[in-house]
Amino acid sequence: MEKDSVSINFVREALHGALRQGIDVAPLLQRARIPERLLESSQARVSAESFATLWLEVAAALDDEFFGLDARRMKVGSFSSLCYFMIGTRSLRSATQRAIRLLRIVLDDLEVELREDGGRAAIVLLPSPRSRAQGRTVPAFAYETLLIMVHGLMCWAAGRRIRITQARFSYPMPEHWREYTLMYSQALQFDQAETAIEFEAAHLDAPVVQDEASAREFLREAPYTIVLKYKDADSWSAKVRAQLEDAAPQDWPTFEELALQIGVSASMLRRGLDREGSSFRAMKDAMRRDMAIEHLTHTDQPIPAIAHALGFAEPSAFHRAFKQWTGVRPGEYRRQNALG
Repeated sequence: MEKDSVSINFVREALHGALRQGIDVAPLLQRARIPERLLESSQARVSAESFATLWLEVAAALDDEFFGLDARRMKVGSFSSLCYFMIGTRSLRSATQRAIRLLRIVLDDLEVELREDGGRAAIVLLPSPRSRAQGRTVPAFAYETLLIMVHGLMCWAAGRRIRITQARFSYPMPEHWREYTLMYSQALQFDQAETAIEFEAAHLDAPVVQDEASAREFLREAPYTIVLKYKDADSWSAKVRAQLEDAAPQDWPTFEELALQIGVSASMLRRGLDREGSSFRAMKDAMRRDMAIEHLTHTDQPIPAIAHALGFAEPSAFHRAFKQWTGVRPGEYRRQNALG
């Protein structure tokens, strides 16, 4: 599995529902291979695989696939039902509308709407009239989770990566807002009237390419596939990542060399990545960050050696980059999070 990582902030949020119900979360963390002391470090990250396992563990403990974030439980099996509801329809538009109808039955506190305005479309999340009348506050993590869930299902149903062109949120900018640029879009707005993700409306005309067999395969990997965000193996991002994974960072090709390896012009590759909301630099940074975290937490390799292995000419350049990625220098990160 790929070495993508998830901020420890989401681990803490995922545990709140279990903690509120007096459940001992230590065994859940242990089965997800997440050291409990990482919860004390604001800069720590865990693998996407570990977070997906934790999601399953919390869901089983609560019988709730929505982390106890809603007044009504999203009982185990609800996500599977959403998948099967979406297949057998002619277009992504009708599949999404089906999923929204089921979510209105499953959840009490949040309502989901699909809106279209010319060439733009949006998935909009709103507190339900019932939650407003009863004075219930919907936590930010509920919005974060439901957006990722709905968007991931849409991408899967259509068999394509749907680029989010803009994301807006009805709450103030959180401390971990930089994660949003990876989860949703570079174009973010906070303190807005509603929470929504926007995308090109043309995606809604795409046919649904999944069937029962592919749904079973998708669900075998869920929620890992949702945590990672949908990755089409034929996408430009996937092609770039495959080339980078085949080489050590110090041997990574230039952008022009990479385009030649893939068999397209550099301008075509750049446009393709841009349509998917990605870039060569961002992909390299994310891969280097996760490799660095892996080395710092699981080995005693000297930091200069790690810097060299990741393709940095000087350790000082690695120090600067790592601090930009995580907020702390590599030595401090190792002291806070080393597993040895």
